[in-house]
Amino acid sequence: MSQTSPLIELQNVGLCYRSNHIFYAKRRGRFWALDDVSLSVYPGETLGVIGRNGAGKSTLLKTIAGILKPDRGQVILRAERIALLSLQIGFVPHLTGKENIVLSGLLLGYSRREIKNRMPDIIAFAELGNFIHQPIDTYSTGMRARLGFAIAFYTNPDVLLVDETLGVGDANFKKKSTQKMKERIQSNHTVVLVSHNAKVIGELCDRVVWVENGRSLMEGETATVLEAYAKAPALTDQEQALRLH
Repeated sequence: MSQTSPLIELQNVGLCYRSNHIFYAKRRGRFWALDDVSLSVYPGETLGVIGRNGAGKSTLLKTIAGILKPDRGQVILRAERIALLSLQIGFVPHLTGKENIVLSGLLLGYSRREIKNRMPDIIAFAELGNFIHQPIDTYSTGMRARLGFAIAFYTNPDVLLVDETLGVGDANFKKKSTQKMKERIQSNHTVVLVSHNAKVIGELCDRVVWVENGRSLMEGETATVLEAYAKAPALTDQEQALRLH
């Protein structure tokens, strides 16, 4: 693997949120969600991202996806199509489900012909029936999640970023989506997987990066990183506050 160029490289990446909230204003209105993160993602591997709540994992995926732009450091992308599967990422509310499929495909760089060819599989997998022709703002949370999963899965990006969950929707759909995602991860596709579940990370990931307090503390073989993570004490409030500066 070391002889292959990585598809994604992050070099000392930092990303700062700014807020007018009084809590942050006392600290000059800046919160470093990412403070110093470096990692590499290689073709065909599944890289796990582990860390406690507030460590910066979701922000990291959004930065890799190009949704957020870092304030410092460098993000090097050698992959053309990167898709983020996250329950926190929404759609354009006034557009229909079908229109959102087209928009998502275009944003990933697909032609309308390519999107049209994938459309039947996406619609069938999402199990939305005639709601596919209705605006997204009429959808329940579960319906949005099903459509988001189907789009991310069937557009078949070069790199799939998965935030926190393998399966979405009701029990039956969750079982189906979990199985599909595990098949993708265990195949020769490139996946970055964020999860709190060390067991899932251990089963599915080739390597792991441990992110804490906005920094990448360790990157390497799955078992080695998970062992170090399990032994580490939780961060104190004072340590968390260091990100506010």
